[in-house]
Amino acid sequence: MDDIPPVRTKTDPYIALRFPEFRSYIAMRFLFTFAYQIQAVVVGWYIYQLTKDPLSLGLIGLAEAIPSITVTLYGGYVADKSNKKTMLIKIMATMLVCSSVLAFVTSKEALSILSQTLIITVMYLMIFCIGLARGFYSPTAFATMGQIIPKEHYPNSSTWNSGAYQLGSIVGPAAGGLLYGFGGITSCFVVIISFITMSLTCIIFFIKSHPVKFIPKESIYKSLEEGIRFVFKSRMLVGALSLDMFSVFFGGAVALMPIFAHDILKVGSEGLGLLRAAPALGAVITMFIMAKYPPMNKPWKNLLLAVSGFGICIIAFGLSRNFYLSLLILFFEGAFDSVSVIIRSTILQILTPDEMRGRVSAVNSMFIGSSNEIGAFESGATARLMGTIPSVLFGGSMTLIIVFVTYLKTKKLIPLSLKQINLD
Repeated sequence: MDDIPPVRTKTDPYIALRFPEFRSYIAMRFLFTFAYQIQAVVVGWYIYQLTKDPLSLGLIGLAEAIPSITVTLYGGYVADKSNKKTMLIKIMATMLVCSSVLAFVTSKEALSILSQTLIITVMYLMIFCIGLARGFYSPTAFATMGQIIPKEHYPNSSTWNSGAYQLGSIVGPAAGGLLYGFGGITSCFVVIISFITMSLTCIIFFIKSHPVKFIPKESIYKSLEEGIRFVFKSRMLVGALSLDMFSVFFGGAVALMPIFAHDILKVGSEGLGLLRAAPALGAVITMFIMAKYPPMNKPWKNLLLAVSGFGICIIAFGLSRNFYLSLLILFFEGAFDSVSVIIRSTILQILTPDEMRGRVSAVNSMFIGSSNEIGAFESGATARLMGTIPSVLFGGSMTLIIVFVTYLKTKKLIPLSLKQINLD
């Protein structure tokens, strides 16, 4: 942060983008997210085409969640005590290798020499390895952002960071569906590998190596305990993480979208891409609005309202039988979810000391990041037991129940601004 640009106004919606290193960081985030989202769409579609089993979609999430949960806390510890740039390079290189293996086992050549069982097994194994890399990626990326942006601009940088992710989540699924439909899975993996390579290039050439601020003077267990204790000492941090974890766990209809696209709405892989992109489109538009009008005046009230809207949209999506209505519902689901993401990430950035960012982000990843994948398994399992539509309605209803219970337990936080909430 040697070349800090002048602050034009306190309400400048573009202030974070005036830092060259931050621009490189969100470019890396967009490129990687774009590739990752294409991969999520085509892998889910490909495995469902082979198995025709809803549980196989849930197992994709479980295969990624188990290793991610297992290593996340350690990943946060490593992120705090290591050079962040070096860590990101290693993580992205691992993702690149895994995607290359997936490209091979889904190629026509592999289909002619490998059994279907072996292909699916290798795909799950690569997803497992991606989960390991993700356990290190989230805390390392979070800690990196804290080094390249001054603290007074964290709310704005959180908005743009989330926007870059959501933008990748728009064009990635849509591109994945179209590429798969018109060019096949091999063309998809050519794009995936190319964009991960570009993301790796952004890290190598445009993100600086910053001094490490955390030098362990105690055992790893005490260091990890310090990060966990910090999170659970803050009512707002633990409340926000718990609310999002359970709402995402029960509201994870995304994992079932291949079934909706193939069996219910009958729109094929191209329609699946649009279904996956619709929530992110709503999120990105909301992100641009939130850059100008951040929802941090009464964050807890806004968070409860946003998660309530998310749950209502999940129920409406389960009831819809019209493709275009489903797209509209998913658009609003993404809009509500983006408000939740901005509030939670801003709280984390503002309340977390620099030397603890990796470990606190690791706790966040255990609450939120892995709940997406475990929620995918829950959706797949309940879809097999209840049927696809009842499982989605169940998930949306559970989200609303969780919001109501959280409201009853946290009424004192509702009228408070972020500055009024301390860690005691």
